[in-house]
Amino acid sequence: MTAVPLSPQAPLAERLRPRNLGEVIGQQHLLGEGMALRLAFESGQPHSCILWGPPGVGKTTIARLMADAFDAQFLSISAVLGGVKDIREAVEKAEAARTGLHPQRTIMFVDEVHRFNKSQQDAFLPHVESGLFTFIGATTENPSFEVNSALLSRAAVYVLQSLTEDDLKNIVLRAQGINAVPAIEPDALARLLAYADGDARRLLNTLETLSMAAGREKIDPVTDAWLLRVLGERMRRYDKGGEQFYDTISALHKSVRGSDPDAALYWFVRMLDGGADPRYMARRLIRMASEDVGLADPRALRLALDAAEVYERLGSPEGELTLAQCVIYLAMAPKSNAAYKAFNEAKAFVKKDGTRPVPMHLRNAPTQLMKQLDYGKGYRYAHDEADGFAAGERYLPEGMPDPGFYRPVRRGLEIKIADKLEELRKRNSATG
Repeated sequence: MTAVPLSPQAPLAERLRPRNLGEVIGQQHLLGEGMALRLAFESGQPHSCILWGPPGVGKTTIARLMADAFDAQFLSISAVLGGVKDIREAVEKAEAARTGLHPQRTIMFVDEVHRFNKSQQDAFLPHVESGLFTFIGATTENPSFEVNSALLSRAAVYVLQSLTEDDLKNIVLRAQGINAVPAIEPDALARLLAYADGDARRLLNTLETLSMAAGREKIDPVTDAWLLRVLGERMRRYDKGGEQFYDTISALHKSVRGSDPDAALYWFVRMLDGGADPRYMARRLIRMASEDVGLADPRALRLALDAAEVYERLGSPEGELTLAQCVIYLAMAPKSNAAYKAFNEAKAFVKKDGTRPVPMHLRNAPTQLMKQLDYGKGYRYAHDEADGFAAGERYLPEGMPDPGFYRPVRRGLEIKIADKLEELRKRNSATG
């Protein structure tokens, strides 16, 4: 992010906005020499794509640079604020650019594309196919789930990564290189980088606030104590990646596992108050639902996924209430780690075991030759058996003893699962 010749009164992010690929900090797995996105720039032919990554990693910057590289008109729509009317107006501008006195390509950039519904996303399809514009969508969510398959099939997907600590340091150095930010002592810098958490936009906004405050008080260099005094409410109470951060996560997880809703809520709020990303918290709750509640209450996983989705729709602070409800539910749900243990035992077994052949009766037989070779011969179709269960049928490789990976606990739904499993095993034993 090298300095752009703008007024000192311009926002710091604008003054440091890259003017070419060489000035972009981060994303070298895509923009480095010989990498996929750089080759796309150098090809001379723009193509539709989805830029998927966390906030503040350069999605909008890359889209703007692509428009510059291809001398294209850059049109931007926010899916949070826009709608079909905005899409229609953008299409008209693209048509005017294509048929004007000096014909020009158009880059159609859609920020937060996952927030557009199916019909809104479908509105782009005919224009992408006709070549009216090159579509670039930016999303923080997995496009496999949030972008229509028809649109996704017409766009390359590039995965952007959070900026590293070194990347963020380089942004600070470039800001200091244009005298936009005072000197910063190491401890204060470490706190700033931890607060930014890989997000260049957050770092630049904080640096700008910091610079104005330092200028008023004639502070140079910035110390950690002064930083906490001026920006204390915005600074984390623990360092991302530091010991206290992970200790607090551990306390939350163990409180949920220990079925203490008050303690779980306390640690959950402590993390939010300390600056933890609610999206990160949502991912941790999904993990808890799988690892510690499991099949004792399968609804817990669905509720955790729903809570994460609600947060995406509402954001902070409203969406945080739904995450808190999920914390309480998980804390009070019956607990089982039987599925978690079974999965880990199965992984360990397969890792050390040989590659056992699939028994003939379990093999697929799509061709006549395979049938002649006895693929699938003797297989008993469970749906045709009494109670939908082929008693005595074996599904493990030949000679492999029953490993007993899954051992349901006597809690919640797994009580019924355990009873069912015991009944089926007795029926198998009765057949010899």
